[in-house]
Amino acid sequence: MIFNYDGTNDKCPVPLVTMRLLLKKLQSGDQCIVLIKDPGSREDIPKLLTKQHYCYTQRALADGLVEVTIESQIK
Repeated sequence: MIFNYDGTNDKCPVPLVTMRLLLKKLQSGDQCIVLIKDPGSREDIPKLLTKQHYCYTQRALADGLVEVTIESQIK
């Protein structure tokens, strides 16, 4: 399953909290795609994912928008 969250209009910490709730729902083979624009979120979300050992990629889109794709952790 792919979980999508568009946090482009949300300010930190809302995207971080929402992403954490989505990560709890992930099962093996799932993905979570998060769109963020807020500078705090663009900094905090990759830090959290790295700290919790998630496999993720991020790519810059237009106008400061960043797409983060997170793979489920093997349980």
